[in-house]
Amino acid sequence: VACAAGVPLNTTRPRLDGRIVGGITTTIDKHPHQVSLRYSGSHICGGSIISSNWVVTAAHCIIGSSVSSFSVRAGSTYSNSGGTIHSATRIIVHGSYNDDTQDYDVALVQVSPAFTSSTSVKSIALESSTVAVGTNVVVTGWGTTSEGGSDSTTLREVTVQVVSDSSCSSSYAADGGITARMICAGTPSGGKDACQDDSGGPLVANSRLVGIVSWGKGCGRSEYPGVYTKVSAVRSWIVNNAT
Repeated sequence: VACAAGVPLNTTRPRLDGRIVGGITTTIDKHPHQVSLRYSGSHICGGSIISSNWVVTAAHCIIGSSVSSFSVRAGSTYSNSGGTIHSATRIIVHGSYNDDTQDYDVALVQVSPAFTSSTSVKSIALESSTVAVGTNVVVTGWGTTSEGGSDSTTLREVTVQVVSDSSCSSSYAADGGITARMICAGTPSGGKDACQDDSGGPLVANSRLVGIVSWGKGCGRSEYPGVYTKVSAVRSWIVNNAT
């Protein structure tokens, strides 16, 4: 997922940047919760609309930068044009976020003006339960379409399957495994994944936000599924802070 092969083990987790590998082009009307998080006017991460003026994304997309540097593009199939631009007015990073392990990799961005609901701009419900292993889940974004490749400016989607925690933790044993705030998804044959610049973007099942693109090793490698922040595990924090 993170397209960060070669990152030393037992240090900072390899990051994902949100590019979709092995997917197909799609349109914002099919994923109206998806937004482009922008830093100084350029796309850096994905995010999901969860209310009229709040977006949820990954903490590692936000940490260490000033709120005035961020904005959100909503309602567009394209990362570099169309839709509406909303300035970030407040950022909340989870207090337990760990930049080394990527545990609690979740953040909230409050925007102004508020979003206007339409066929291309809608909030998404938060998953409250554990999603069964093998469930089909869809990840979307504008990230690179191959490991080390260039970004796509057109929104893309790919369908992957939820992987068991034990299997995923074994895959990443040398990196310390995964925590209870993480969920993994991929395909047995590889070739489908989120990748660079997709970070912070949505992992969705049954019209609910299941995960937030967080980290992984490489992009679309069968032995390394993508790792996502498990929304059900941080749902109460999101709900309590996005007010």
